[in-house]
Amino acid sequence: MRKSTLRIAISLLAGGTALTGLSAQQTETCASGTTCSEEANPPATQDMPATRGFSIARRRPGTPTPPPPPPPPASGGGSSQTWHPASSGSGGGGGGGNPAPPPRQTRPTFDPDGNVNVPAFDLPPSAFLSPQALAAQKARARVPAGVPSNDADIITVRRGLETMLAGQVARMREAYPVDVVDQTIGGVRTKVVTPKGRAPDKGRVLINLHGGGFSMCADACAMLESAPIAFSGLFKVITVNYRMGPEAQHPAALEDVSAVYRELLKSYKPRQIGIYGCSAGGALTAQLGAWLPAHRLPQPGAFGIFGAGGVRFMAGDSAWIAGYVDGSFPPPSQVRGDMTRGYFARADQNDPVLSPATHPEVMAKFPPSLLITGTRAMDMSPAIVTNSVLIKAGVRSTLIVGEGMGHCYIYQPDLPEARDARSAIVNFFRENLK
Repeated sequence: MRKSTLRIAISLLAGGTALTGLSAQQTETCASGTTCSEEANPPATQDMPATRGFSIARRRPGTPTPPPPPPPPASGGGSSQTWHPASSGSGGGGGGGNPAPPPRQTRPTFDPDGNVNVPAFDLPPSAFLSPQALAAQKARARVPAGVPSNDADIITVRRGLETMLAGQVARMREAYPVDVVDQTIGGVRTKVVTPKGRAPDKGRVLINLHGGGFSMCADACAMLESAPIAFSGLFKVITVNYRMGPEAQHPAALEDVSAVYRELLKSYKPRQIGIYGCSAGGALTAQLGAWLPAHRLPQPGAFGIFGAGGVRFMAGDSAWIAGYVDGSFPPPSQVRGDMTRGYFARADQNDPVLSPATHPEVMAKFPPSLLITGTRAMDMSPAIVTNSVLIKAGVRSTLIVGEGMGHCYIYQPDLPEARDARSAIVNFFRENLK
């Protein structure tokens, strides 16, 4: 499998905060604090394209950030932008010395159409990161830059991703030991995950919907999402291997999950069942909130919508901001191709099932919901919007925003921030499933 395809798969699916883009071997090495392989990084002061006003400077690790020039003299003008004056290299005020550098924009400017022109700046790590998260952020300096293509055939991409995530899955299962049994439920392939050596709670059951862009990661992402919750909460977690693109199209995944849910209703009351997922699985969970009532099925006891929201991906401020400060996903203007491999090719993204958060009457029927995102995640805006609409509709909703965290940071076995989020997931389902 080509390196470019491997890199984009791990970057998009393994959690934007930690060692995104690394091979499994590199991930293990960097996590232990030793040196990763030095691959191509952008030039020391290369500006990314100023798309819709975003122009964020990226510097080579170790390149010091120059101190800002002195502020300009007071002016009676009312300009909407401020510029640092050109300073001469001689330190004097007259002619001579080195040529003056071009002025540097230090404040955003605003266009009549509402676009914001953002000056280039260096974003430091959050002061609130755990030491482990800070180390992971520093390790990203040794990750190859750029957004690679994802044009390999889907079988190759799936196999390569599972191989790359194998070490991460192994660490998660070591920390959270579980038993896994393949089982067909309602005619759909699933894996039943239970805590190793301990009896699961007989009065509650969870359905997990794995991430993977509606096209991949049916095994690795399923384990990263299911094992810690099953072990920590003493839950039986049924992770659904729903149909994906390119072999299937919407609403195939919803049909599969509904079949599993309908079968579980023969043994459990709706209020004893919780449904959750991250990334594509989080979006699919939100879609179920609209799909189930429309098909005369009761809502479950609770939803967990992680790394997603009840609106389409790549929408809102966070898609642009995360594209330039996190890089796990490109900004909307630079998206190439379809990660879902045509899964939504014939679907209307404004449909109440695909974007329930734009339909308040649909959201009013949701069960209590927990949403998890990060300040550097492209899914932060969808999560915020969904949480706000749920609260306005009178539905109990809780939003956790991980400071300095990226997309699906709960996939990281070793980050304290991820452990805290997973504990919150367990407590949420314990409280709301009765």
